[in-house]
Amino acid sequence: MDKLQELTQKLYEQGLSKGKEEGEALLSQARKEADELIKKAREEATAIVEKARKEAADYKTKVEGDVKMASIQALQATRAGIENMVVAKAVAPVKEQLAGTAFLKEIITAVAKNFSTQESADLSLVLPEKLQKELEPFVKGELAQTLGKGVELSFSRKTAGGFKIGPKDGSYFIDLSDEAFQELIGEYLRPATRKILFG
Repeated sequence: MDKLQELTQKLYEQGLSKGKEEGEALLSQARKEADELIKKAREEATAIVEKARKEAADYKTKVEGDVKMASIQALQATRAGIENMVVAKAVAPVKEQLAGTAFLKEIITAVAKNFSTQESADLSLVLPEKLQKELEPFVKGELAQTLGKGVELSFSRKTAGGFKIGPKDGSYFIDLSDEAFQELIGEYLRPATRKILFG
């Protein structure tokens, strides 16, 4: 009986020892796998954080660039608006003069006389439609008599002030409309105005 008990005890201890070894091996394997999973999770988390930081930095750079560009464009638009207002105020008297019939008659006569000496062809004259009543009798009477040649006359809604003149054949025109004067004077005024206003 002692032998049986001894044998049973030995088998029990061997089984327990073997189970304990296997348990320790499994536990060791589980710890190793857990450590690897934790390490991998940390690496992935670090990569996600780094990617998020990079995207945030890129987005910040893009937004800062967009804001800077928008502010530059807004400043340029504001400066251009101020410049245009100043130039428009400066050329307003010219526009008013070109809308007056007395001044227009003087200029038309002076320019037409110059054409008359240089061109043998009849002249073509385009005037603002709103001044037709005041200027048509002058052109057909006094101006034609002064020049001693025909003047083809037309009136245009597109011409607000001033006039256009050239040979009757239409080979070219000289534009002395208020728009042309405004543009011409504006081109000379803009650099000076810009320097005075913005340094």
